[in-house]
Amino acid sequence: MRKPLLNDFLRLIAILVLLFSQTDGLQAADSVCYGTPANGRIEHAVQLPNSGKNFQAYSRLGITLGRTYAHAKVARAVGAAYAAVATAAPGKVFVYGESGFEDGGRFKPHKTHQNGVSVDFFVPVLDDKGRSVALPGSASNRYGYDIEFDADARYRLGAKRTLRIDFDAMAEHLYALDRAAKAAGAPIDRVIFEPDYLPKLFATKRGAYLRRHVEFVRGKVWWRHDEHYHVDFTVKCRALR
Repeated sequence: MRKPLLNDFLRLIAILVLLFSQTDGLQAADSVCYGTPANGRIEHAVQLPNSGKNFQAYSRLGITLGRTYAHAKVARAVGAAYAAVATAAPGKVFVYGESGFEDGGRFKPHKTHQNGVSVDFFVPVLDDKGRSVALPGSASNRYGYDIEFDADARYRLGAKRTLRIDFDAMAEHLYALDRAAKAAGAPIDRVIFEPDYLPKLFATKRGAYLRRHVEFVRGKVWWRHDEHYHVDFTVKCRALR
């Protein structure tokens, strides 16, 4: 077996091992979602981990306010993807954003995120020295959501510092997330990300795979998604009642 194929095979095995290792704790009362991301609710949601080897939540306050809950299958996929990327792209740092409330329902200011199948992921970034760093979030920039990247996918942080989107790391994460989500029984439904940046994403090593296997929303949406990419997962949900 050629080395690239062997590496992909080993990463897939790592994803499956992590998924099965997480199953026991969630099996007794697994999540039940109702309705749609834009009009729904959820029972037995689980809170995403605060942090891990290569990732962290966007805000301690957001965690405290209960804004990082998701369907158990989605949570498994998120954790397994980060574990896979830790092997495939060691040293890369990731930040995830908001997902939803424990019981779902309206989730202002978002139009979706209501039934546990939506998660925001902040773009991985590189500093002026090419180091992978966490996107800086604070109350002054609404914990990252008010950050605006320019046409070259750069963000000026003060007078002397500039951050740029790490499209290679983002593509590796989406690749791992797509495979982990399928293994968890919650395949990706769609990804919302700034359309003008898609050529840069598709020019990466994983670009061809993402073109074939992941659905990206190409039209304009209600909110410019340049600092984060919104992912909706497919889970069989019950009718809202």
